[in-house]
Amino acid sequence: QVQLQESGPGLVKPSQTLSLTCTVSGGSIINNYYYWSWTRQPPGKGLEWMGAITSSGSTYYSPSLKSRTSISRDTSKNQFTLQLNSVTPEDTALYYCARLQSTNLVRDYWGQGTQVTVSS
Repeated sequence: QVQLQESGPGLVKPSQTLSLTCTVSGGSIINNYYYWSWTRQPPGKGLEWMGAITSSGSTYYSPSLKSRTSISRDTSKNQFTLQLNSVTPEDTALYYCARLQSTNLVRDYWGQGTQVTVSS
């Protein structure tokens, strides 16, 4: 059974960098069949895909967030990390990591989500 768990600070000050880690168990992040993604949901709004990292380490980002987003990985820890720079209160959201099937980009396993609030 694949499990994903987000971790990171729940409160970030405006203009700072938000950094979250997703720890994966029950499956390897270098498995060619899967990508690993970040998605967020601001309060009262729908899901917003942020980006993904492939089994080989290639990255893809939402055009609207590309200038501020970076996704990296630590294969020795089976973790991947999201960094979002220059945050504003509009970045307040529930942040999820998820596994995507590489063939159809369906998200088949999700973390439970972690709330991040941007406030001074």
